[in-house]
Amino acid sequence: MEKGLFSLIGDNLQQFIQYTGFYNATFNHLIMIAIGLIFIYLAIKKEWEPMLLVPIGFGIIIGNIPFFPGLSIGVYEEGSVLNILYQGVIKGWYPPLIFLGIGAMTDFSSLISNPKLLLIGAAAQFGIFGAYAIALQMGFSAADAGAIGIIGGADGPTAIFLSSKLAPNLMGAIAVSAYSYMALVPVIQPPVMKLFTTKKERLIRMKPARAVSQTEKILFPIIGFLLTCFIVPSGLPLLGMLFFGNLLKESGVTRRLAETARGPLIDVITILIGLTVGASTQADKFLQLTSVYIFILGALSFVIATGTGVLFVKFFNIFLKEGNKINPLIGNAGVSAVPDSARVSQIVGQQYDNTNHLLMHAMGPNVAGVIGSAVAAGILLGFLS
Repeated sequence: MEKGLFSLIGDNLQQFIQYTGFYNATFNHLIMIAIGLIFIYLAIKKEWEPMLLVPIGFGIIIGNIPFFPGLSIGVYEEGSVLNILYQGVIKGWYPPLIFLGIGAMTDFSSLISNPKLLLIGAAAQFGIFGAYAIALQMGFSAADAGAIGIIGGADGPTAIFLSSKLAPNLMGAIAVSAYSYMALVPVIQPPVMKLFTTKKERLIRMKPARAVSQTEKILFPIIGFLLTCFIVPSGLPLLGMLFFGNLLKESGVTRRLAETARGPLIDVITILIGLTVGASTQADKFLQLTSVYIFILGALSFVIATGTGVLFVKFFNIFLKEGNKINPLIGNAGVSAVPDSARVSQIVGQQYDNTNHLLMHAMGPNVAGVIGSAVAAGILLGFLS
C-alpha cells in the first residue's frame, strides 16, 4: 500500500517536473529572454520609446517561457488567450486603430503651410523600395521582400499591417525590427545626416511657417483621403483611419471622440500590439538566419530612407532662390517616426546654431512620412497580394 502510494507520488512529482519551465528550457529560450530584458533596460534606463519597448520586451519574455506542448497557453496555440489577442496582429485589426489615434493627435499645419515638404516625405520612402530590391536580390520572394522593405518607413503599425497580408510567417521579426529601429532613431539618423550635409547647409535658416486657417485644417483630411485613396485604394484601411482621426481632431465638434482616439484607445491598442508582437518571438520561430537578414535589411532600409530624404532636400535647393532654401537636416524627418525624427532634426541643427529652431519645419515632412509610408504599403499590397 505504502509502496503504491510512494510510487504514485513519485509519478506525480516526475510529471510536475516535466511541466516546469526549467525542464523544458533550451539555450535559445534564455537568449530570447535576455533580449527581452535588454529591450526593457533600454526603455527604462535610456528612455528609448518606452511606450513600445516595455510592452514588446515583456512580451518577448512571455513568449519564451518554456512550457509543455498542448497546454493551450502559447501565442501560436489555437484558442489560447494570447492567440486570440494575437489575431489583431495576424488579421491586421490593430494597425488601422493605431492610425486612427495618430490622426487624432497629429497637427498637419506645418505641411499645409508648406506643401512642398510633402515631397521630402515621398523621397524618404525610397528606402522602402531600395530595401525591397535588395531583398529580391538576396533570394526573398516578392511578397516577403515587400514586407521587409516597409521597415524603412520607420512605422511599426504599417509594417505589421503589410506583413500580415504579405508575409505572416515573418511578422515577428519584421515587427520587432521596425519597432527597434523606431526606438533607435536618435542613434541611427544623426551620423547619416552629418555625412550628407556641409556645415553651411546645416546653418540654413528657414522662413517661419504661415498661419493655417481652421477651414484648411478641416478640408485637408477630406481632400487628402480622396486623393490618396483614389490613387492607392489598397491603402484604404490605414489612410482612411488616419484622415478620419484627423477630421475628428480638427472639426471642432467631435472633441470627445478625438480625445478617446488619441488617448485611451491608442494606449490600449499599443499595449496589445506590443505585448503580442513580443510574445510572437518564440525562440523556435524567431531565432533563425532569416531573422538576422531581416534586421540587416531593416537597418539598411532605414539608412537609405534617411539618406535619400537629406539628399533630396539638397537637390531641391538647387531650384530654390536664396532665402527660400530648405535646411537639409529636416530631410531625415521624411520617415514616419513621429515626432522622434523631427526632434532629431532639431537636436542636430542646434548643435551648429542653438538659435535655429527646425522642429516645426521638420514636422512637415514627418507627418508627410506617415502618409507616405501608408501609400507605399498600399502600392506594395496592390501589386504583390
